[in-house]
Amino acid sequence: MEEEEEAIGYLDKVLEDEDDSEPGTPTSPGSPFSASKKGERDAGKGLEMRKLVLSGFLASEEIYINQLEALLLPMKPLKATATTSQPVLTLQQIETIFYKIQDIYEIHKEFYDSLCPKVQQWDSNVTMGHLFQKLASQLGVYKAFVDNYKIALETAEKCSQSNYQFQKISEELKVKGPKDSKESHTSVTMEALLYKPIDRVTRSTLVLHDLLKHTPADHPDYPLLQDALRISQNFLSSINEDIDPRRTAVTTPKGETRQLVKDGFLVELSEGSRKLRHVFLFTDVLLCAKLKKTAVGKHQQYDCKWYVPLADLVFPSPEESEHCPQVHVIPDHELEDMKMKISAIKSEVQKEKANKGQSRAIERLKKKMFENEFWLLLNSPAIPFRIHNRNGKSYLFLLSSDYERSEWREAIQKLQKKDLQAFVLSSVELQVLTGSCFKLRTVHNIPVTSNKDDDESPGLYGFLHVIVHSAKGFKQSANLYCTLEVDSFGYFVSKAKTRVFRDTTEPQWNEEFEIELEGSQSLRILCYEKCYDKTKLNKDNNEIVDKIMGKGQIQLDPQAVQTKNWHMDVIEMNGIKVEFSMKFTSRDMSLKRTPSKKQTGVFGVKISVVTKRERSKVPYIVRQCIEEVEKRGIEEVGIYRISGVATDIQALKAVFDANNKDILVMLSDMDINAIAGTLKLYFRELPEPLLTDRLYPAFMEGIALSDPAAKENCMMHLLRSLPDPNLITFLFLLEHLKRVAEKEPINKMSLHNLATVFGPTLLRPSEGESKGHLTLASDIWSHDVMAQVQVLLYYLQHPPISFTELKRNTLYFSTDV
Repeated sequence: MEEEEEAIGYLDKVLEDEDDSEPGTPTSPGSPFSASKKGERDAGKGLEMRKLVLSGFLASEEIYINQLEALLLPMKPLKATATTSQPVLTLQQIETIFYKIQDIYEIHKEFYDSLCPKVQQWDSNVTMGHLFQKLASQLGVYKAFVDNYKIALETAEKCSQSNYQFQKISEELKVKGPKDSKESHTSVTMEALLYKPIDRVTRSTLVLHDLLKHTPADHPDYPLLQDALRISQNFLSSINEDIDPRRTAVTTPKGETRQLVKDGFLVELSEGSRKLRHVFLFTDVLLCAKLKKTAVGKHQQYDCKWYVPLADLVFPSPEESEHCPQVHVIPDHELEDMKMKISAIKSEVQKEKANKGQSRAIERLKKKMFENEFWLLLNSPAIPFRIHNRNGKSYLFLLSSDYERSEWREAIQKLQKKDLQAFVLSSVELQVLTGSCFKLRTVHNIPVTSNKDDDESPGLYGFLHVIVHSAKGFKQSANLYCTLEVDSFGYFVSKAKTRVFRDTTEPQWNEEFEIELEGSQSLRILCYEKCYDKTKLNKDNNEIVDKIMGKGQIQLDPQAVQTKNWHMDVIEMNGIKVEFSMKFTSRDMSLKRTPSKKQTGVFGVKISVVTKRERSKVPYIVRQCIEEVEKRGIEEVGIYRISGVATDIQALKAVFDANNKDILVMLSDMDINAIAGTLKLYFRELPEPLLTDRLYPAFMEGIALSDPAAKENCMMHLLRSLPDPNLITFLFLLEHLKRVAEKEPINKMSLHNLATVFGPTLLRPSEGESKGHLTLASDIWSHDVMAQVQVLLYYLQHPPISFTELKRNTLYFSTDV
């Protein structure tokens, strides 16, 4: 039943998203898709996107057909035994369990066989709207399937309990893998496969949305796809009620049906320690539970830790929050260390799988990965979400994102607008309510990657470039800004923030950000009104005091994002529309170094050429950026980690390259994150890394040495082997980064954080040198990148290193590297 419950929000979302697909949304000035270019783009790009959408859908359609085939496979032998003296199931039971599956299979087989050649022989004249229209017109078969669905599941469950043979069959049905996959088949339960048809209509509807977005209104397919979408949505809204398992006969004190509105895993701070809880919000009560430990095979149950009737629930005021106990925040470097460990284990799991390693070894690694991810899940959230019971007791949850906090708060406040009554649940009532949680829950798995199926998307690794253009829909003028969040290791983190646009109803930010992705699948945009009221600012630690005006989330579809062109979108939130564009660069591409042909300017030019031309020991750009950061950015939270606006960085790059006399004026006016970003970009664009291609293998070997004395000897000898301009610049940067880390209590940037930011930038070899040193692109966050971080961390944690002492002191011995 797990998958049945997951459908609810999913089905609702399709219907809510209907307005998102309005064709021809106006673009903002300065966007890469201004109105004049949009027409040209749509013709070619629309065609390409249609093909991408259809190819993806065809692949999933093939999997769906294989799933239906797997479900039908036992039907014939079961029917054959039904008329013998020892039937496994009766004919009526078989008819009930497999009701309409054959018809659904034939509909989709015909659809697939008609669509496949059209996509394979793709050209601008392809039409396929009639196929989707026909598919939608056959949804009556699905209606019959849905009406029978619950009985089919109950029958299958009863038959499994009473018949061992059927239980064995239904626990492990073999589903054929796609034609081009290495997996010959996967094992799936009958219960999971019976849910697939319900999920399929939702998928088809989402695809119709995408196709309409990329089909011109004058295309012959457009009215047919619109018709198919209308039929599908009407069908979905009619069955939504039927399969919603929240409609259960648990009643409130007023005699109304008590429904589950929202549930999810939250970290509770209880008696000084962090505990993972499953929190359930019903129409009139908030219940905090934990999963009981049960013997293997036993039905799992929840244990109620506490509940608060919504009539008694209040959120503390800012003043009250000030007197609450402080939240102990785990240092960032510990969290980063754990991410490194998890990435290394992931890499080992991939290697074991590739080498057809023992399943026991893989299971052991996965267990270790789960433990580490669970630690990260408990210890990373730091944003307090406090709840008071009018009758005295207070509770504190820690969330990783302001987005979740506002979702929970809004959901509770919406329910509190109704006429609610206070009550006390008897022990029997509480038992019944807690008992219903297991069946009603919509979130089943703790959000860690170890819980994901292997065929689930691993997410994106690399850099997402996002331009936040503009927003409209505000009722009155305000000081407005946006933040961007992406998911990372099971929770969301804030990655970028636009400047505040003052006193406006139509902010025009047009700011570009580069956001690092670590297996991310979603991007969130939050729109805030800035609070300048000094009395409200000294609130609870980690508390965000600015008011959320709207928030929205989109899935990062690898096919849509991984194009060279910008992909423009609009996100709707509480009547506000935010326009943004994005494109994705894999980590491999973004860190690629290209030998420079030019000798003018400073970016992409050898460091020795620049220092010789300037008659300096350290390039002017490095000295000026560092000086500015130390002057006014050393206490900036997330300095070097938070992205600067890309257009500002490009402007600074141009000024430094032209050696413009206005450099100092421009630096003093520029946002500090842009200056930090310019420094990082300078090192990233060097034709070879600061620590050189030649020495790269030796740095990798040196950092892997176990003996401290041998490591010290090797690492110092490697520094001595660097060309002087590289060494002096490296030591200059090293001392600066140490000074930044001294302010860690304020700027939240530890030595480890800084090593994570700068390590790959200073060490990652040029393209020609990287062969043989680097792992696969998808595993890029594994061995090499971690070793690069460790090299820089070694020098950052080392006592001060003087250039003259280093050159004079040959330590124990010296050999040529």
